[in-house]
Amino acid sequence: MQVPAGRRSYLAPSTSPRTEQLAMAAGSLAMEKGGADDEYAQDGSVDLRGNPVLRSRRGGWTACSFIVVYELFERMAYYGIASNLVIYLTDKLHQGTVEASNNVTNWSGTVFLTPLLGAYVADAYLGRYWTFVLGSAIYFMGMVLLTLSVSLPALKPPPCDGSVCPPASALQLGVYFGGLYIVAFGNGGTKPNISTIGADQFDDFDPREKMHKLSFFNWWMFTIFVGILFSSTVLVYLQDNVSWSVGYGIPTLGLLISISIFLAGTKLYRHKLPQGSPFTRMGKVVAAAVWKWRLPVPADAKELHELELEEYTRKRKFWMDSTNAMRFLNKAAVKEDDDGESSPAKWSLCTVTQVEETKQIVKLVPLLVTMFVPCTLIAQTNTLFVKQGTTMDRHMGPHFQIPPASLGAFVTLTMLVAIVVYDRLFVSAVRRYTKNPRGITILKRMGIGLFLQVVTMATASVIESRRLAYARSHGLDKTGGQLPLTIFVLLPQFVLMGLADAFLVVGKIEFFYDQAPESMKSLGTAMSLTAYGVGNVLSSFLLSVVTRITRERGNAWVTNNLNASNLDYYYAFLTVLAAINFLAFLAFSGRYRYKAESTETIDIVMGVQAEKAKLQGEPLA
Repeated sequence: MQVPAGRRSYLAPSTSPRTEQLAMAAGSLAMEKGGADDEYAQDGSVDLRGNPVLRSRRGGWTACSFIVVYELFERMAYYGIASNLVIYLTDKLHQGTVEASNNVTNWSGTVFLTPLLGAYVADAYLGRYWTFVLGSAIYFMGMVLLTLSVSLPALKPPPCDGSVCPPASALQLGVYFGGLYIVAFGNGGTKPNISTIGADQFDDFDPREKMHKLSFFNWWMFTIFVGILFSSTVLVYLQDNVSWSVGYGIPTLGLLISISIFLAGTKLYRHKLPQGSPFTRMGKVVAAAVWKWRLPVPADAKELHELELEEYTRKRKFWMDSTNAMRFLNKAAVKEDDDGESSPAKWSLCTVTQVEETKQIVKLVPLLVTMFVPCTLIAQTNTLFVKQGTTMDRHMGPHFQIPPASLGAFVTLTMLVAIVVYDRLFVSAVRRYTKNPRGITILKRMGIGLFLQVVTMATASVIESRRLAYARSHGLDKTGGQLPLTIFVLLPQFVLMGLADAFLVVGKIEFFYDQAPESMKSLGTAMSLTAYGVGNVLSSFLLSVVTRITRERGNAWVTNNLNASNLDYYYAFLTVLAAINFLAFLAFSGRYRYKAESTETIDIVMGVQAEKAKLQGEPLA
């Protein structure tokens, strides 16, 4: 790895060693394009044996193709279960609407909280690759158990006899939910690592590869949505109209194929060495700062404790410059006086880099909190939105009926179209003026998504109010019968949610990965997934509390008979929550400052683009 020798400069971020490394990489691309393919990766990438790797032999889009194809099949498997889960729980396991919806969101919450454990194991012990492989094996075992649960008669309750529905036994519930939560546990090992492994295939120190990484997350999500689209159309139809055994067996086979594809590309991957538990390092920084709370922070940052640059280079790690943000934590790097009788405890002295890494994660926490409510809203598409569809006319022609969960395909289709338009048209047009290779900042992209979510829930409330009025006018609030009203009346709320997700979901994943310190990328990815976990748990909590309070007042907002409910009030309540959360996001994002490495890299990339444009006589794209 080529790095400048000597101590860091604390005078200006633009003269930091990391910036000089990026500048040298940019110069190499601009002046020696022909020789760039023979260079070693400059970001510390290694093979599974820990040896440095050549850019020409590993990584890039070639390696990513195996990872992306894996994600296509894996998402097909996951959403093959998740998309229609509320229908299986109500129709086959005979649970009520509120109970089933809460079981769906509780499981989804667990699915997205376990990545914290997976990120810890990956960063501290096994590395991303082996943690992913272990998680995949567990994931597959859970899928096999679920397939057996829906296939064997002894593991599912008998069908309803008229209005009498025999409840599922403890064994039947145990096997089915056991399979679900084994899947959730396995997902903890795969989910925080697979997208990180994909992003690791691009070297931040090579501007050409850096530009590819900027598009990686858009195309990563595009692939995910293709898998979701197949699940919410083909698999959901098979589950509703052929058999649940076939509907679960296909995604289980797909998962096995996806794992095989991922393993087939092993020789092409770039890897990052585990750099220790981020939680341990952050805890050490906080403890050391509290321990030395009386010590003053020196005016000259050079007096703070830090290792020599060569030490970081030898261990293939990155160092960070000291900042004045959260200045109290700088006390962790203050050197205590040695009186000659006893040395300061090792745990009480941290490097500047460790302090700055901790600050960077702490800075992300307020924005992470503002992602909880949006993820609660997203959870409605697989629960209450689907149950709304069961009350409406689903016929297309005399023989074909649309599965209620298949309306989720319009969320996916909208996202697919929006992402392509965003990446190919919007970004190219806007970055001429913003000089940002992303077009607009990640936080602005997320903000647009949050605003669209407010519009989505307000629209859903209005649509539900009209649906209820129609049901009451036809006396269907008493009988709970199906409305002679096409299911496509619900289409606007699904399309708007898809448009919001195209801005928010992609931006959220990219933001927490990009802004996490280099040694904590798995944790950054896990944080973005944690928002889904907390959001789903919050959805269960809100639905339970609102249902209990409104039932006690004699007018429950959500009941098993949606025609006699006031679901429009619940959607209006979520709209108000979304609006308040949007304002909080604007306040936090307005004060947020991107980490220096990100802005420096963007500056260099745009500089290389400008230089290319001059040499080629073409306008900057």
